[in-house]
Amino acid sequence: MIAFRRKLRLETERLTLRPPVHADYAPWVTLRRESRDYLTPWEPSWSPDHLSRKAFTNRVYWASRSIAAGTALPLFLIRRRDEALLGAITLDNIRRGPAQAGTLGYWTGQAYARRGYMSEAIAALVHHSYERLNLSRVEAACLPENVASRGLLERSGFKYEGVAQSYLQINGRWRTHVLYAALRMDRRGRTSVG
Repeated sequence: MIAFRRKLRLETERLTLRPPVHADYAPWVTLRRESRDYLTPWEPSWSPDHLSRKAFTNRVYWASRSIAAGTALPLFLIRRRDEALLGAITLDNIRRGPAQAGTLGYWTGQAYARRGYMSEAIAALVHHSYERLNLSRVEAACLPENVASRGLLERSGFKYEGVAQSYLQINGRWRTHVLYAALRMDRRGRTSVG
């Protein structure tokens, strides 16, 4: 098992990706509240206490424990020029042994969408997954009608792999998702046929 360092920081051209800390509560709750209508069609239903300080504190503790255990890598997207919180990206369900894989999830506040920030974050986290965590496969799933997320994944080097029926509960309903994956040594589409 590879344990993650607590001081983990990934840097991109414009962003610092780092685990959440307690001081992020106010910007997080503001961003989530302001982006609620934008986010809820694509996310699991928010619990009644979703925006509470207690729920956020639990999120910070979960992130710390998951990083220490090597089971997940939850990171916030912080814009370096002004320290603004833009969203989050998580490599979760990290599997070792023969799988060497993890599952990618992400969200961006509405005010920061479609500006290339998540592309930077995905590139950094996938690179980290291959080079530092020695993963072979990074998976992602999204709703078929989420054209923006599908395009983002495809531009980020993920390839469509299929459909999973009733994959996740999104906004209170079991929803079918399309599945994507990025492979460290991607040979898909290549053939030895001459």
